[in-house]
Amino acid sequence: MDILLYLGLGAFAGILAGLLGVGGGTVIVPVLTFMYAAHHFPPQYTLHLALGTSMASILFTSVASLRSHHRRGAVDWAVVRKLTPGIVLGTLAGVWLTAHMSSNLLKVIFVAFAYFVAAQMLMNIKPKPSRQLPERGGMLASGGAIGVVSSFVGIGGGTLSVPFMTWCNVPLHTVIGTSAALGFPIALAGAVGYVVNGWRVTGLPEYSLGFVYLPALVAVAGVSVLTAPLGARWAHALPVAKLKKLFALLLLVVGTKMLSSLF
Repeated sequence: MDILLYLGLGAFAGILAGLLGVGGGTVIVPVLTFMYAAHHFPPQYTLHLALGTSMASILFTSVASLRSHHRRGAVDWAVVRKLTPGIVLGTLAGVWLTAHMSSNLLKVIFVAFAYFVAAQMLMNIKPKPSRQLPERGGMLASGGAIGVVSSFVGIGGGTLSVPFMTWCNVPLHTVIGTSAALGFPIALAGAVGYVVNGWRVTGLPEYSLGFVYLPALVAVAGVSVLTAPLGARWAHALPVAKLKKLFALLLLVVGTKMLSSLF
């Protein structure tokens, strides 16, 4: 039953990664948290394990997704190059901070973040037509912020990079493809950070590599790389308004589910 749940989660996460450029972490993290709790993993580390496993799985999903978007010319590699240095530094710093936080505090951060971004997307606030991407310093700072928050909530950065680039008047389909590409450096830095910071932690479940639970990683990543191209194909066929609403509703659902686990 566990394997079937992991496989189903991987299939859904892969579609989300291709469709919305979010890496699938917005679904992977809460689902794994609930599954780990059901199996009586150490409660003080359930969310840390979910975050680490999510980051590691996004390594594989982001590659499959970005390849599909790149073939459609939807990845702005200049933006990727400018944001990546800040993203890597921010992600590593965020993982170190996360290792010293309680699971409940991380849940509160995840819920607040999900609601904030969902509200922003549903209100459909239009940026000024003259607004553009910032210069190198601004891109470095923006990448750092995306990296820190991504490491806190175990995502590939799409829930921040998508509204950031949209606010800077980048076309949405290019935003989604570029966000998928940004998921790789975030996931790489995050996965390494969670492995290193959990390496000496005692009491973790068998088959854990630091804060990465390998059975879940293999199943989720193995299927998500197959479904990510399907999501990418849908992203280029659906209208912009529906993509935004889908993105916002997803965040509201997972945020509410995570919130309910606090009580």
